[in-house]
Amino acid sequence: MVNQDRKVHKIYNGLKAYDGAGVQLSRIIGTPQLDMLDPFLLLDTFNSDQPQDYIAGFPPHPHRGFETVTYMLAGRMRHQDSAGNNGVIEAGGVQWMTAGKGIIHSEMPEQEAGLMAGFQLWVNLPQSHKMMEPRYQEKANDEIPVETSEGVRLKVIAGQTRKGTSGVIDNAFVAPIYWDVQQQMGGPFTENIPKGHNAFIYVYEGEIQLSGDGEQVSAGQIAVLSDGNTVEINALSAAKYLLIAGKPLNEPVARGGPFVMNIRQEINQAFEDYQAGRF
Repeated sequence: MVNQDRKVHKIYNGLKAYDGAGVQLSRIIGTPQLDMLDPFLLLDTFNSDQPQDYIAGFPPHPHRGFETVTYMLAGRMRHQDSAGNNGVIEAGGVQWMTAGKGIIHSEMPEQEAGLMAGFQLWVNLPQSHKMMEPRYQEKANDEIPVETSEGVRLKVIAGQTRKGTSGVIDNAFVAPIYWDVQQQMGGPFTENIPKGHNAFIYVYEGEIQLSGDGEQVSAGQIAVLSDGNTVEINALSAAKYLLIAGKPLNEPVARGGPFVMNIRQEINQAFEDYQAGRF
């Protein structure tokens, strides 16, 4: 197979936003500039050591028709839901929740002080599985494989690296890649991404540049990548970033707050089911 390097297609800045009961965050996907990147519907990042920015948390709220992925860099978040699940996501851990036909859950800080940092990604479900039974995939930091090479630390949450390291998340719908990369200045860091997958890089520390590309991507920016089967990344300073990719579903998307379906009538039905206590 001939290698086709991915390049930067477009760079976007995040927007300051509030969600839940007033949690301060930066919205990266799900903005007027970048509404979605099929199959990814939303990406939020939160990072604060000021309790007033996060202490109110995300009280009970419903979801239907997609998956939420919470990845913690620092701090602790307790989750509970209408199916009786209860646990704490700690620093370095990930929770991949499939809302399916409907679930009511809450995510509340398990701390009153200190740094709270992490990400929440929304991943769409295909029409055939939007009404599946809800499920959770939860992994602690020490359960997630880490691959190291000269100047690079690659944490493999989902997907498989070119060296064969496989992530801990099972998802046959969009065959996702979800990697947390720490890279020292220099490069390149080279990896494979399946051709046809939509892919992006979100830089949360430092600055990077793709090989053969003049675009620089700085902390707080998302770079949507062109198609291809490889990516080569140079760190212009010590950098940390998420490299995420997934197979597009190419289906119509109807949204209504916490519900994501294919047509408006299904959104109306979701609100009716929620109000009638059928979640």
